[in-house]
Amino acid sequence: MEISYKWLQDLIDLPESPEEVGKILTGTGLEVEGIEPIEAIPGGLQGVVIGEVLTCEKHPEADKLSLTTVDVGQPAPLNIVCGASNVAAGQKVIVALVGATLRPTGGEPFTIKKAKIRGAASEGMICAEDEIGVGTSHAGILVLDTDLPNGTPAANYFGLEDDYGIEIGLTPNRADAASHIGVARDLKAVLGREIRWPSVDAFKVDNQDFSLSVTVENAEACPRYAGLTMTGLTVKESPDWLKKRLQAIGLSPINNVVDVTNYVLHELGQPLHAFDGDAIAGRQVIVKTVAEGTPFFTLDGVERKLAATDLMICNAEEPMCIGGVFGGQNSGVSEKTTRLFLESAYFSPAWIRKTSQRHGLKTDASFRFERGTDPNMPLYALKRAALLIQEVAGGQVSSDIVDLYPTPISDRTVAVRYRNIDWLIGIQIDRAEIQRILESLDVQLTDRTEEGFSAQIPPYRVDVEREVDIIEEILRIYGLDNVPLSDSLKTDFLSEFPETDPDQLQARASQVLAANGFYETITNSLTRPALHDAIRPALAGQDVTILNPLSEELSVMRQTLLFSGLETLAYNLNRRQKDLKIFEFGKIYSRAEEKYVEKKRLGLWLVGNEQSETWLEKGRPVQFHDLAMAVQKILASLRIKVTDSEPVEDRPEVSALFQYGLTYRVNKKPVVTLGLVKRNLTKLADLKLPVFYADFDWQYILKLYSSKVVFEEVPRFPEVRRDLSLVLDKSVTYDKISRLAYQTERKLLRDINVFDVYEGENLGNGKKSYSVSFTLQDQGQTLNDTVIDKTMQRLIATFERDLGAIIRK
Repeated sequence: MEISYKWLQDLIDLPESPEEVGKILTGTGLEVEGIEPIEAIPGGLQGVVIGEVLTCEKHPEADKLSLTTVDVGQPAPLNIVCGASNVAAGQKVIVALVGATLRPTGGEPFTIKKAKIRGAASEGMICAEDEIGVGTSHAGILVLDTDLPNGTPAANYFGLEDDYGIEIGLTPNRADAASHIGVARDLKAVLGREIRWPSVDAFKVDNQDFSLSVTVENAEACPRYAGLTMTGLTVKESPDWLKKRLQAIGLSPINNVVDVTNYVLHELGQPLHAFDGDAIAGRQVIVKTVAEGTPFFTLDGVERKLAATDLMICNAEEPMCIGGVFGGQNSGVSEKTTRLFLESAYFSPAWIRKTSQRHGLKTDASFRFERGTDPNMPLYALKRAALLIQEVAGGQVSSDIVDLYPTPISDRTVAVRYRNIDWLIGIQIDRAEIQRILESLDVQLTDRTEEGFSAQIPPYRVDVEREVDIIEEILRIYGLDNVPLSDSLKTDFLSEFPETDPDQLQARASQVLAANGFYETITNSLTRPALHDAIRPALAGQDVTILNPLSEELSVMRQTLLFSGLETLAYNLNRRQKDLKIFEFGKIYSRAEEKYVEKKRLGLWLVGNEQSETWLEKGRPVQFHDLAMAVQKILASLRIKVTDSEPVEDRPEVSALFQYGLTYRVNKKPVVTLGLVKRNLTKLADLKLPVFYADFDWQYILKLYSSKVVFEEVPRFPEVRRDLSLVLDKSVTYDKISRLAYQTERKLLRDINVFDVYEGENLGNGKKSYSVSFTLQDQGQTLNDTVIDKTMQRLIATFERDLGAIIRK
């Protein structure tokens, strides 16, 4: 947010420099991110002075040129060749000295140099007003009526005052400070100086020549609506003072009426809107919603389809404006406007936020309305704007002020205890100082006792709702730097480091994934409730709902990373990025009654081809085992060994997510679940390709990790491999074979691997064949055939007995 230093000085005494003001504001929580000088005229007329023409003669070689001598306060006059027809001896003029850079109106900058013009020396330039950028006339040189001494800087003559733009990083909760008055309030509290509110005492109703009927049909969306009419206006370019004020905060002037509404918006924080009075059909202004899908052309010329929940300002026949967001193309003020209706309202933040988000319209008005404006400001702002319009555009106020405010918004009351103030701030602040600070912030103290008081909070302070908020207000004005550090403060904790550093483990896993072709993503933790409804059985608790959602699409905290990744995949696939491997470390949130739960998870997603097509071989789509390999690499890098696994079909809490897959367990607790995402879920993200997904319980992984490394001596004796081909029921998984093998042979069995799976009619219905390799090794001696054969026979017997296996020869 841009603030003008000179504008602030009009509202409150500020002898402090812009840099000092910046430090004060940053101390109050309005962090100043930059201070930039703003020149009243580009270049500031450096090197341009007042001079006096001493002599003036015709140039002997050119009829249209004159040879002059000009006193500019230097020891000797300057010889200047001038081409203006109105130059004459005795005139006070504007002189650009050699070296000065001029920035003419509508032209490119140029620098004055010594020159010879038709053989005559010229040591400067006598200027017209457009040549120095103070006007547009080029009829002749600028002749001054002044007693200022020769050599006086021209900037002094024109009264040029440079301004400073103060850029404030406004936090979303400080809607009250989104104006010059709002910033001045904090300065008032810190410096103890009063604000000079612009006077509206001169406001009066001139006649009743243009009356309108105003109706509010939706008081929930528009608790307060005020307005008045004006006639006899002349819409034209704004005066310089108004244009410069707007330009100082980065706005482009439009016309005198619109500029006044923008001026009041940034002065008081109250958005206004001016309607062309002749565009108001039936002389009726109706605040209501309209039918779903109603077309409406906004000021930018774009046709928008309205929603049934968009609050509209309408006339008797059609909508004229999207309330609190953007005006309409057909009702805006133009150079033909001679009478208008001026609106000043308080709109519901939730309604404006949803409409602004839905249409992708972010305006200065919606920025303030969706965060919460002052419901007590509309009438004052209306009078202020009407007086300014009369000043710059003429006209009369031609109706009484209409103010529809059926249910006034009252102050909030918060009980505050002194002991809590002392405890949270860390020192005891004088009770009189606490009262001064709060009253300077328009917070009134009632029911005062030795223990505490009741704080009456004005409605424009939307961020102050609890006792701790009041204490924060006291501290930020008192000054955080004024709270001394405790003598007992210890810093030895700085040398303590946890045995397990979560950041280092996350970085290690990220490096493993990146080395295997994965890209990391960071997505929003907010999502839409409909996605949760599709997998409700798989969720751990109730949704955590946002109290002030920006939109329905972002109204609950996510309970799974799944949909965040699906949306990222869809975004990339729609841009022809077909082969994707992504991962995200993120948090999920749930609620069980009044208990809120936050958990850290890691998600992996695969879609498209694992191997792109080349001239040597065809592309290969990703498979479950590609994901399983990535999962195993992560667990291996963290030295975590899976103790068992089970199909997702056996876990109702995850079967809603996966068409098939596995859950890996450590100590009988799930550590990661992976598999193929169900088609009905990928459709929600408009994905047509199969998606493989792995969900890690990262918090459990951090508990399992141990920094201790166990080393083994390199085996001195060779290992032996034996293969078996097992015909089994299709329901028997490789995991069952593996677990049974390790339970049967605990001493010699080092590794087991399946290298082929076959299904065919010759095996019989419901059968499949696993080709499995077994690696045997003895740490103390070389294995002989007798030991090997006994071990394999024991494994075969176990497979036949427990799995019903048939050993193929």
